[in-house]
Amino acid sequence: METLTVKTSSRTDLKEITGEVASAAAKTGVEEGICMVFIPHTTAGVTINENADPAAREDLASTLDRMVPWDGPYRHAEGNSAAHVKSSLVGHSAMVPVHEGRLVLGTWQGIYLCEFDGPRTRKVHVQVMSLARPT
Repeated sequence: METLTVKTSSRTDLKEITGEVASAAAKTGVEEGICMVFIPHTTAGVTINENADPAAREDLASTLDRMVPWDGPYRHAEGNSAAHVKSSLVGHSAMVPVHEGRLVLGTWQGIYLCEFDGPRTRKVHVQVMSLARPT
């Protein structure tokens, strides 16, 4: 397992980490398998989404803000309940197939760390599990 460190720059920040995840996966030498990307935080998440048009990221962030407003009627004492809810909606992991030593993503897909309570420094764990090649 490799742990990446990612710095975010605002309360809500979708940082593309595809290149870093691909590099970590390649270091394992696994030719056929599954790459798991996991974030050990309760106010951030991981998703796979379009990486060609930055407006797609902005749309995702603004839609989540409308769905889960920061100043909602929350009971959590720390004042960051919206970030916890968004984290649960987005999820804490993503799985990507590995074929011939490379991540298998669609043409327009990228892997994103989704910050909901930043700016912060986040950890992203990348683990590749080898699968037997069919005979």
